[in-house]
Amino acid sequence: MPEAQFYIVVALACLFIGLSKGGLGGPVPVAMLTPLMSLIMPASQAVGIVLIPLLLGDLIALRFYWGKWETNRLRLLLPMSVIGVVMGGILLVSLANSHQDVLLRRILGGFTLLVVFYKVLSSRFNSLKYEHRDWHGRLAGWAAGFGSALANVGAPPYTTYMILQGIEPVSFLGTTSLFFALVNIMKLPFTLSSNNVLSLHTLASILWALPLIPLGAWFGKRFVKHINPRKFEQFMLVMLFILGVFSLFYTPA
Repeated sequence: MPEAQFYIVVALACLFIGLSKGGLGGPVPVAMLTPLMSLIMPASQAVGIVLIPLLLGDLIALRFYWGKWETNRLRLLLPMSVIGVVMGGILLVSLANSHQDVLLRRILGGFTLLVVFYKVLSSRFNSLKYEHRDWHGRLAGWAAGFGSALANVGAPPYTTYMILQGIEPVSFLGTTSLFFALVNIMKLPFTLSSNNVLSLHTLASILWALPLIPLGAWFGKRFVKHINPRKFEQFMLVMLFILGVFSLFYTPA
């Protein structure tokens, strides 16, 4: 792919991270990162290359919501998320080292479409009659860790669980910020263990775009009140659906 298109896609990916961390679009912009990057590189490298920008975005989100998390929720979610990250990380490295790019691309497309379906149905969650069970949190933690490690898509199971708890918005954002910061840190050993997932050369090629993350976060936080969030999310969901279908059915030459 031409160099100019590489720069455009990388810039968009970093801006999307910033917008999400700034409160614009929720998890949908982040869900777009990996399928977007897979347009210009193998799917395994697309999963790996966005981890460092995600970690920078996590630092920004933690700065916004420091101390606003619910420790009891984290104690329930995190232990099983460790197991999920290990399982997802091993599978990712295995697929990358065996050059199963087409299979990983199909998995990525499936996860991406699941995010779309989740967002379409999520408005109904608040109306459900729900009785809490601790194993629900453990299952959500495992699924979030697994999906995040394999395809950077861990938000749907986590968010579904948290919505059903009726948690306040600020506490939700604070808990989400810390949870995914820790999950992304846990993913680092697997991501760095294979050059087919993330190499120093690949990492160096995107460092120039990292300042766009705080810029996007500032923009998201500054203009979230002036942009119709529903319209913005609908637009992003259409783009996410197109990327998901493309990833699911496209076979590189």
